[in-house]
Amino acid sequence: MLLDAVFFLVQAGLDLYWWAVLLAAIVQTLMSFNVLDGRNRIVWTIADFLYRVTEPALRPIRERLPNLGGIDLSPLVLLLLITAVSIGVAAIRGYLIRAGIYF
Repeated sequence: MLLDAVFFLVQAGLDLYWWAVLLAAIVQTLMSFNVLDGRNRIVWTIADFLYRVTEPALRPIRERLPNLGGIDLSPLVLLLLITAVSIGVAAIRGYLIRAGIYF
């Protein structure tokens, strides 16, 4: 059914973005502690891709969070928001099934 595909694509997109945010936070932390060398072309390419994918969602969160010095909690907040949206999508699907609108 068409709704199966829509719910699958939304859930898969949320899952992929969740992992991208997590990987971006890990890579950024490892680069800040000089575990990963940012001059390495492969590392730089991966870090740049993850930054470009996640920064549009992280920037508004960073603007609203208080300054905690060197600690950036915006990825954690975004991961919680993505998880909440994922739970909401699953709940909507469940409500549609129970209402008989979606089989």
